[in-house]
Amino acid sequence: MKAFIPVAAPTLKGNELKYVVECLSSNWISSQGKFVTDFEESFANFIGIKHAVSVANGTVALSLALKTLGIGPGDEVIVPDFTFAATINAVFHVGATPVIVDIQRDSWCIDPLCVEKVISKKTKAIIPVHIFGQVVEMSSIMDLAKQHHLYIVEDCAEALGATWEGNSVGAFSDIACFSFFSNKIITTGEGGMCVTKSDQLNDRLRVLRDHGMSKERKYWHDEVGFNYRMTNLQAAIGLAQMEQLDFFLKEREGIDEFYDHGFKNVPEFRSQLKLSRRRSTLWLKTYLLDSRYSVSLMIHKAKDKNIDIRAFFYPLSDMSIFKAYAPYFTAITHEISASGFCVPTSLSFSRDDYQRVIQVLKEVMESMRMDYFWNHDLSLPQGLPPNV
Repeated sequence: MKAFIPVAAPTLKGNELKYVVECLSSNWISSQGKFVTDFEESFANFIGIKHAVSVANGTVALSLALKTLGIGPGDEVIVPDFTFAATINAVFHVGATPVIVDIQRDSWCIDPLCVEKVISKKTKAIIPVHIFGQVVEMSSIMDLAKQHHLYIVEDCAEALGATWEGNSVGAFSDIACFSFFSNKIITTGEGGMCVTKSDQLNDRLRVLRDHGMSKERKYWHDEVGFNYRMTNLQAAIGLAQMEQLDFFLKEREGIDEFYDHGFKNVPEFRSQLKLSRRRSTLWLKTYLLDSRYSVSLMIHKAKDKNIDIRAFFYPLSDMSIFKAYAPYFTAITHEISASGFCVPTSLSFSRDDYQRVIQVLKEVMESMRMDYFWNHDLSLPQGLPPNV
């Protein structure tokens, strides 16, 4: 049996070890130290924004952003149905009420038209999620926010390096949030970042992140805060990752192209679209499977050959703890969720690894295609190669 290929793996081939050893040698291993500051500055410069505030993970980045904006009980926050649960959990963490809406068919991101329909007097914020590296239609979201006096908290966990009209995701909101979990484009193991243009919001983010402690009077607390800080050890890894980010993004473009070329003769796979006004970034390479076939069966068959294929996120509104917060059935989310899958994506994998993934999935698809047509007593479509 050939070696297992996971769906993602971190790439730690730069100065990560050197910087971590420097932390250990200096005893600066907790939440103070030069790497925290250097990482924040490097990240802010990359996004093209004034302030970056490092935190313990991407979920608390979202919670901290909402809390900093004063959002809490009695307030509503609009979220897409198609996202990881951290997005909606953050709304509950501050005591606010989520309102779940559908996505666009082409981008798989939150639909501004759906957002507009559910805005009420209680609505205080929108959380647009740049899903799988694809970019939200931010101009429409910004127009809605301005018209209705709403905050925007971008969830950029999966889209570092993506742009809308030439500007980086994270630069369009009151506060934007990033994740550095081990499967993200850059990693600190766990970790996250809040970014903002506002000096006032930056100050409040930092106070709330650091136990609500006064900046002028140490150990004096003006309000209840949190310990959401990133350690110097994590920031050391993050800084080393930032030094390689341009290379990471370029290499991921190559992975994207390699997969699409490899599957060009597999009509049952439809890649995430490249859309106008935006440049997506590759987080996990994703496809939609022809609705005649089962994603779960394909995952099972690939697993038998030691290839890790992942299904898309379930619709939040299908889960009993969240369903009451969806005012209507989200048809497009359900369609995309049911047919989507992610293939292994990492700079740690070799070209031979990617070629093996492609070949295995071609074989799996051929098997599923044959089973389908036999079970339905149909002839194979004309023009398909006998072995794709």
